[in-house]
Amino acid sequence: MLFPRGAWWTALFQAAPAHLDVYCDVTTLPDWLHKGEVATVDLDLDVCRIRQDGSVFVDDEDEFASHQKQYGYPRDVIPRAESAAEWLSAALRDGAEPFGSRYRTWLDQVS
Repeated sequence: MLFPRGAWWTALFQAAPAHLDVYCDVTTLPDWLHKGEVATVDLDLDVCRIRQDGSVFVDDEDEFASHQKQYGYPRDVIPRAESAAEWLSAALRDGAEPFGSRYRTWLDQVS
């Protein structure tokens, strides 16, 4: 699991045989509470890459729209979440790091 500092997302990298090789949650900025504990708020949007063919999709856009009203997401959060989902979609499609090959070295160590 990756919690990049200063980014509006987290990433879960999964070894085979998982259907998805990368599953990203769009979140608020990570808050490092203390060593080994991080807190974020999941903003519903998920960006995923399918292992078999490399296709990328955004999931739960309906929940994101609904929860904006239901939970009163602050106005500045909505465009940041949408921007993060767009960036993640492009990065996953293009294989930009950390979604290219670097994560595989770490997965190999725990497989």
